[in-house]
Amino acid sequence: MFVTPQSMRFEAPLSLQSGASIRDYTLAYETYGTLNPERSNAVLICHALNASHHVAGSYEGQPRSEGWWDNMIGPGKPVDTDHFFVIGINNLGSCFGSTGPMHANPETGRIYGADFPVVTVEDWVDAQALLLDALGIERLAAVMGGSLGGMQALSWTLRHPERVAHAVVIASAPNLNAENIAFNEVARRAIVTDPDFHGGHFYEHGTVPGRGLRIARMIGHITYLSDDVMNEKFGRQLREGIDLKYSTQDIEFQIESYLRYQGDKFSEYFDANTYLLITRALDYFDPARAFEGNLARALAVASAKFLLVSFSTDWRFSPARSREIVRALLENRRDVSYAEIDAPHGHDAFLLDDARYLNVVRAYFERISLGLARSPA
Repeated sequence: MFVTPQSMRFEAPLSLQSGASIRDYTLAYETYGTLNPERSNAVLICHALNASHHVAGSYEGQPRSEGWWDNMIGPGKPVDTDHFFVIGINNLGSCFGSTGPMHANPETGRIYGADFPVVTVEDWVDAQALLLDALGIERLAAVMGGSLGGMQALSWTLRHPERVAHAVVIASAPNLNAENIAFNEVARRAIVTDPDFHGGHFYEHGTVPGRGLRIARMIGHITYLSDDVMNEKFGRQLREGIDLKYSTQDIEFQIESYLRYQGDKFSEYFDANTYLLITRALDYFDPARAFEGNLARALAVASAKFLLVSFSTDWRFSPARSREIVRALLENRRDVSYAEIDAPHGHDAFLLDDARYLNVVRAYFERISLGLARSPA
């Protein structure tokens, strides 16, 4: 399935949760499948930290360009594009096509850099809603996401409850716990203390805070994998031979080599200011905050039906956090399905080919498809 990126420009100001606003911005997006005549089969996919609007399919003439959730979305796949019109939107502030810190501020003509306004999950949802308005989609058959994308899916049911029939929230949480916020802060400090960061205006200096980005990615990657997977993949294997070098600076173990490779690769394509923005948006998300910490009260406005999925070895977004959402929805007598998959892969499991997980999602979307078929034209 070959796909083509698209973009849409918005001239009117978008009011942000911080009290600031942004105008004359662009959102990058892709679509898969065909919108039916009733415009009732649209599914919005929300992306996580380092992903983008390129959800599925490949770019013609570009080998190894599959979308980040290509195992989930496409013809005959769990989210079947023979039945659904799927939309992926790159979040505002990202570095993959939507307006972000690397772009020029229309007010000044200078690159935003560190002056790009702070954005939240709620801001992303509101921007997505404007793009759907422009596409003529008033109501979504489903909104779906994993991790930070799952937070956006949950937020959709609160900010635009009348526009969402189903919400699929995978490997996510109603807010970050202190440990998660701590990991994000350590990663951010690695970036902002890099001498090449220049207060976020490194573009003007022709530099990239690569060292900070590498460390941030290494920290993040550790949290995405389970202890079992790390031990199975790497254990205590040495990188070279069987003898120790007795060095405090050389790479000795295979896991060190792997993390450095992931960090090097990440620093070549991801923007440092974007990393700061997105991790802060993760920190800020907490719909219960306006309700004295009562999640059930926060979710009372939601009218969608829900599927939540968690993974047993995901310690970054543990099953207990998904169960918090399930309990709050049940207190409001909402229609909720929940699957807890006993999988060894940690947080990254939501991206992988676990047949039980994929079959749960497939069955749920088949149910949605049957509902659409029965709906009067």
